[in-house]
Amino acid sequence: MKLNRKDILGIQELSVQEIDLILETADSFIEVSTREIKKVPTLRGKTVINLFYEASTRTRTSFEIAAKRLSADTINISASTSSVVKGETLIDTAKNLEAMNPDVIVIRHSAAGAPHMLAGILRQSIINAGDGAHEHPTQALLDMMTIRAKRGRIAGLKVAIVGDIAHSRVARSNIHGLTKMGAQVCVSGPATMIPRGIEKMGVVVHMRIEEAIRDADIIMMLRIQTEREKQNIFPSLREYAQYFSLNRKNIGFARKDVLIMHPGPINRGVEISPDLADGPHSIILEQVTNGVAVRMALLYLLTGGTT
Repeated sequence: MKLNRKDILGIQELSVQEIDLILETADSFIEVSTREIKKVPTLRGKTVINLFYEASTRTRTSFEIAAKRLSADTINISASTSSVVKGETLIDTAKNLEAMNPDVIVIRHSAAGAPHMLAGILRQSIINAGDGAHEHPTQALLDMMTIRAKRGRIAGLKVAIVGDIAHSRVARSNIHGLTKMGAQVCVSGPATMIPRGIEKMGVVVHMRIEEAIRDADIIMMLRIQTEREKQNIFPSLREYAQYFSLNRKNIGFARKDVLIMHPGPINRGVEISPDLADGPHSIILEQVTNGVAVRMALLYLLTGGTT
């Protein structure tokens, strides 16, 4: 099978069949990262540019590692060290990169829709590595891969997403993906962090974390997006932690074999207690491992690879 699309811009536009193809391809790349020599010649001669206008550790590093493990030439560009600081526009930057004939451009940008704009004007494949508070498709794909690896399925599971839903591109992409794949998704957070009308996306809203995680198979905690908040939307971190942090006291509402996820970076003691973040229920570092495989799969499929 082949992925018949030029770009990966969001989970909303992907079909169940396309998601399955990406996850199955990612499964096949897991083994590469366990080898003594972690490299295959699959994308030799291809060039991948990582264009990041926002800070990143996990996403940027895993895209770079993914490209290098496939033997692609990799270029990393940060806005702070590029001509952006001289006033160059995103379009001019992108057009100049296009003139150098790369094969894939991975972009993270604070403006929702920036990857979509580039996809419409550039001939290269564009991968959205996060656009504002809109979507983060590769995070949702690695999350779904991790859930399938641990539970063998997504359909029929109850997934609770807790935290700053309103500003989280991770939440939005996961809601699109998990509901498409048959999971029951509920969300919880302060009223100021729950978007109006989010029920239309097929989720159930709970105002108390205890109700959201009751009998949950998966709990996905979210980071508070302070950089996207235009005003203070909760009194203090201490009060937020009192009511919406995952801890030893409230985790008892979930299933005994519940799995805990977090896209990172973690604010320990705010969204989640350190003992749970590092405990036996946590699969947070497995998410990171699977992120490399998912991004390898996307680079492979977008450059014409088949399964």
